[in-house]
Amino acid sequence: MPALEIIAVPVLADNYAWLLFDPQTEEVAVVDPGEAGPVLDAAKARGWTVSQVWTTHWHPDHTGGNADMKAAGATITGPAAERDRIPTLDTLIGEGDVVRIGHHTAQVWAVPGHTAGHIAFHFAEDDVIFTGDTLFAMGCGRLFEGTPEQMWRNMERFAALPDETRVYGGHEYTAANARFAAHVDPDNAAIADRRVEVDRLRARDQPTLPTTIGQERATNPFLRAGSAERLGALRAQKDGFRG
Repeated sequence: MPALEIIAVPVLADNYAWLLFDPQTEEVAVVDPGEAGPVLDAAKARGWTVSQVWTTHWHPDHTGGNADMKAAGATITGPAAERDRIPTLDTLIGEGDVVRIGHHTAQVWAVPGHTAGHIAFHFAEDDVIFTGDTLFAMGCGRLFEGTPEQMWRNMERFAALPDETRVYGGHEYTAANARFAAHVDPDNAAIADRRVEVDRLRARDQPTLPTTIGQERATNPFLRAGSAERLGALRAQKDGFRG
């Protein structure tokens, strides 16, 4: 089966929407279009038509383009637990459900913490996961509506994936996350090496995503926290970090 093609589309200040293309069926989906214009332009430039929008959570920087994408012909799929906060939803999904683009299927994971109904999309056969604002490169999302215990369960679940799993998060936060990781784990050579690579990519205005589960196991302080209590302490420290 031909590989799923995934394109980063920068939107807003530091968000990514992710275009997915199945070359066998030419079906196109997009994850978290914070605004529609750049997504529609990126698809048009490739001769693609977006038929599906997959939403990880209700925050406006992830749903702001839904209405325009819907007007352009896309069906909007997202978390049933957040239906009251995402009025554009056509299809409601939750833990254990399956979404499809062409011949590629993703299992829906419930990953509450950043928001109460946050979900992720795991393509097991493709070694790909879309994590929204739950797992970032070298970081995790703020606990706006959840608890350290919930976020730690998410981290444990992510960490159990194969090392080669590619992780597509919702923001270009890696440089700031790397500074914090180096602050709390200053003797970690993998973090030092990764900071060099991140700085090189950002100097060229290139994305630092996707990351991999293997990279996160080595360098992400939240995935490496070891307990919910430690994750909570790190998250509180990160919220006020200005390094």
